[in-house]
Amino acid sequence: MNRTKQLHAQGQSIWLDYIRRNFVVEGELRKLIEEDDLTGITSNPTIFDEAIARGDEYENAIQRAAERNLSADETYTEIAIADVQMAADEFREVFERTKGADGYVSLEVSPHLAYDTEGTVKQARELWERVARPNVFIKIPGTAEGIPAIRRAIAEGININITLLFGLNRYREVTEAFLAGLEDRVSAGQSIERVASVASFFLSRIDLLVDPRLEEIARQNRGLAAKAQRLRGKTAIACAKEAYQIYKKVFASERFRRLAVRGVRTQRVLWASTSTKNPQERDVRYVEPLIGPDTINTMPRKTLDAFRDHGDPTPRLEENLDEACTVLRELGEVGVDLDAVSDQLEKQGVEKFNQPFDHLHEELQRKLSHLTVGR
Repeated sequence: MNRTKQLHAQGQSIWLDYIRRNFVVEGELRKLIEEDDLTGITSNPTIFDEAIARGDEYENAIQRAAERNLSADETYTEIAIADVQMAADEFREVFERTKGADGYVSLEVSPHLAYDTEGTVKQARELWERVARPNVFIKIPGTAEGIPAIRRAIAEGININITLLFGLNRYREVTEAFLAGLEDRVSAGQSIERVASVASFFLSRIDLLVDPRLEEIARQNRGLAAKAQRLRGKTAIACAKEAYQIYKKVFASERFRRLAVRGVRTQRVLWASTSTKNPQERDVRYVEPLIGPDTINTMPRKTLDAFRDHGDPTPRLEENLDEACTVLRELGEVGVDLDAVSDQLEKQGVEKFNQPFDHLHEELQRKLSHLTVGR
């Protein structure tokens, strides 16, 4: 059996971290759904920048936007919504067959709203209403300002993908926001049966930041050198394994059981940023150790192809839990503050999305201006 299909037997869904119009229109997405059991898609500003600003399949859409005197922001929103709608329609059968457990496509609020609770809620509501598909997630970053926005959006019945999660303490806040939002909705006499959410942990960026710090510690402190070197490359997987234990505890609680009887599902953990940045390391290193039930792995196409070719679909998510706990403890012992790490990564993550988002809008404005002048 196809290795990616075997992941479903372990309870893990495979989503693709990629979207563009021709990919859907020309049947590539349908092929992955049928051959790999792909059950979802995530998008982000970087992906849309690469697709819209650097591709040519959107020229007709941009031409029509120019004829209607749309702004760059309005043009982007129309294009992104249309792409998400087309992809969501491709996954609709998966969504119906799994009774809403899978088959989702994600669309992100502007990264410039990461520290704006009211702006996030307003745009999440607008995107949700305009996309008008039940199998869509609106992505909200898990910043301090995003937490109350998540609760309010869930209370309004909007499906939310919490993005840019790096730390365990913030993850606990995210689960609380989800549960509280559901409780708010129940108190208002509304159904929670089809309200869905996932919590997306960004993995490779954690090791990308922590490993150089460990190397510096090893160089500067001979007494800590061996321990610091031993911890290299282990932080992200240890955090993910601990996050899954938090997930199991939260969603086995009596508090959630009272909600589950009303038909709502758990807020699954999603492993994001799963491409390997170091070419000397195994290209599926953020896939194989994290295979387990009630999880999602969203992969770039290169990582999906690699796993299909040579990945091992053995479930390992709950193996070596003692080692994961040891790694997290010893990181503190050598001087790595994981809360500070997650704070830094969150800020960097927001900025890394702001840059392509702004580039995309600049390119759209340039194209729109050119077309307007040419009329």
